[in-house]
Amino acid sequence: MYPNYDIIVVGGGHAGCEAAHAAANLGSKVLLVTMNMNTIAQMSCNPAMGGVAKGQILREIDALGGMSGIITDKSMIQFRMLNRSKGPAMWSPRTQNDRMRFAEEWRLALEKNPNVDFWQEMVTNLLMEGNKLVGVRTALGIEFRAKAVVLTNGTFLNGLIHIGEKNFGGGRTGERAAKGITEQLVELGFESGRMKTGTPPRVDGRSLNYNAMEEQAGDENPEKFSFSQETQALKHQRSCYITYTNDDVHDTLKKGFDQSPMFNGRIQGIGPRYCPSIEDKINRFAERNRHQIFVEPEGWDTVEIYVNGFSTSLPENIQYEALRKIKGFENAKMFRPGYAIEYDYFPPTQLYLSLETKLIENLYFAGQINGTTGYEEAACQGLMAGINAHNKIREKENFILKRSEAYIGVLIDDLINKGTEEPYRMFTSRAEYRILLRQDNADLRLTEQGYQLGLAAQERYERVLEKKRHVDELIQFMRKESVDPDQMNGTLSELGSAVLTQKVKAAQLIKRPNVGINSIKDCNEKLAEQVNHYDKEVIEEAEILLKYETYIEKEEKMADKLNALENYRINDTVDYNQIKAISNEAREKLNKIRPSTIGQASRISGVSPSDISVLMVYLGK
Repeated sequence: MYPNYDIIVVGGGHAGCEAAHAAANLGSKVLLVTMNMNTIAQMSCNPAMGGVAKGQILREIDALGGMSGIITDKSMIQFRMLNRSKGPAMWSPRTQNDRMRFAEEWRLALEKNPNVDFWQEMVTNLLMEGNKLVGVRTALGIEFRAKAVVLTNGTFLNGLIHIGEKNFGGGRTGERAAKGITEQLVELGFESGRMKTGTPPRVDGRSLNYNAMEEQAGDENPEKFSFSQETQALKHQRSCYITYTNDDVHDTLKKGFDQSPMFNGRIQGIGPRYCPSIEDKINRFAERNRHQIFVEPEGWDTVEIYVNGFSTSLPENIQYEALRKIKGFENAKMFRPGYAIEYDYFPPTQLYLSLETKLIENLYFAGQINGTTGYEEAACQGLMAGINAHNKIREKENFILKRSEAYIGVLIDDLINKGTEEPYRMFTSRAEYRILLRQDNADLRLTEQGYQLGLAAQERYERVLEKKRHVDELIQFMRKESVDPDQMNGTLSELGSAVLTQKVKAAQLIKRPNVGINSIKDCNEKLAEQVNHYDKEVIEEAEILLKYETYIEKEEKMADKLNALENYRINDTVDYNQIKAISNEAREKLNKIRPSTIGQASRISGVSPSDISVLMVYLGK
């Protein structure tokens, strides 16, 4: 009765959508099973995409041929490039999005794909025949068969929602928890754990006094996320606002601390320390008399407001009373209270770098089931799991990104080799090659690989080749063209830069702080004529490559040196217990993670450089 599939994706969140889209676009017949068709790609927490390091991930997903960047552009209501005052390695695009349109655009994109089928129901079991995975079973007892399964269950696995002293099962407010899968996986030998995350209350924007807050407008010249020509930058934007808590707010919140599930031990899961609840902030930073609150609209037309910075699981009456003591919130009406949610996850050291599980062949995990938090972190895992599940069942090589190639590579490498005991979020500081892994060059870094996979379209690949050619042309011109002191010194004085005493190459001038291509082009007719041939993207890319040339070369050499270790393969049959000269901890970790290369082994927590030296001697390297 029911058709067989190549791949079944369980869960319709950000990871599930990218996994289904990628595998289907590559040619696999995919079934996306979700508990609620109306909440596909739901933005469960804040209505925003990107941000520090997350914006880089989103651009990488787009460059490879994923959909999150395009969906973000189609639903955004504001664009900001964060950290412009810092170096380009720190520039991070971020958007506010229309929550309803984001979900709608994702669903429509999936529905347009003829290789994607849908089924609305809870998956309770994996179908096993002996040690072989053959599909899934639903709560109704329906069996769907497939060659591979990708689990992207988010916060739904035995999800438990906490509001004050009340708690109830659920994967999200208004939606039930998923039962059965954790228990089966544990029975099959997997290790599981509990994590916690939270969300703030939502309020009625009509009841707020925006005049009492600081307006936070979008960029004057907004950009977009996707490198494709399918989307356009915004012509007009919606503002966000900033306000602050105060001592009265803190005193009100403290009244509910004895009923807080965080403080009285009812929550066992570990939450994200970099995104603490408001009660945790007050408790940990007692010396501070105010905390920043970001007032974020949920869309173009809705009046619902997301109160960013006020995540809480305190009793709803305490939340409401405290909210109304925030400046601008004196008459606030609450739509729904904030809550904390506990859920099951599986330590990701149980996976290969392809995100396939070590215990069960052709079973893949992606997203919060691996201990991560954030839409972007989930989406990139979904993309990689979808690609690798497709490749595996067609006996193709796994697609693995190195740490020097992408933030996606950093994230997955961290998860598999270090594991995580708290919700993992990406930061620029996690990437040792962040000058190479900028948001502006994600297309130059990854589009060719996306094209070779079959995900990035030929038209997009040709545009990247053209961009690279134009960047190279402009750089070569800047290296050859000299600028005269008489032409430049007036502009240099205005920019606070030392005047010239002789002619210098334009490329040398660009290396100075505060001096850019556009700031000097009009001082030299030949330079202006050449630069005006190119668009903003090309000029910015050429300027970054010239200005940071020395640093970029240094990182590239370091990456090449360390990547050499990736060429030393380790046979999966190695018994590390036989290598007595390495430490007990190293033996334990190596046996558990089973690294495929010396490079991967060197990044495992607890494996020292001396252990690696011994291992290389043992392997005859």
